Amino acid sequence: MGVEAERIRTQVGTDADRRAVERLLGRPPQGEFEVVRRHPDGSPLVIRNAPLLDDGTPMPTRYWLVDRALSLAVSRIEATGGVRAAESEIPADAIARTHDTYAAERDAALPPGHRGPGPSGGVGGTRTGVKCLHAHYAWHLAGGDDPVGRWVEDRLGAGPGDADRR
Repeated sequence: MGVEAERIRTQVGTDADRRAVERLLGRPPQGEFEVVRRHPDGSPLVIRNAPLLDDGTPMPTRYWLVDRALSLAVSRIEATGGVRAAESEIPADAIARTHDTYAAERDAALPPGHRGPGPSGGVGGTRTGVKCLHAHYAWHLAGGDDPVGRWVEDRLGAGPGDADRR
């Protein structure tokens, strides 16, 4: 990647962000999002999704890792048993607290008075254990206190500002 990532203040996706995220995802975003972590060149690294898609469908994954190189690196960790390894190395109560905190933050963003279905679960939509290392790592990069995200960062062998080694 050759760039250093930096935290920024949340910013609603601009037209340029929508085009960049569409290119990174390989499809148009299906809901509102905010870029919460960028590369120094301004390109999106992590987005924060609205809790509901444009059609009202609940969106359980609040933080999304959109950087392709990092996504591939995290996929390699998953492919070699990373989900099971993270679950065995991180205390279950710490993972449960992470899910609860993530869900509370996401659910607080529901529109006032929302009466329809809402997102469920915690990180990646699961209630227990680890489902998706990408979602945990995205939340960690966005500033969330996520022990699984820190575990992923350790396996990548670099801190969030040391993108050259990823």
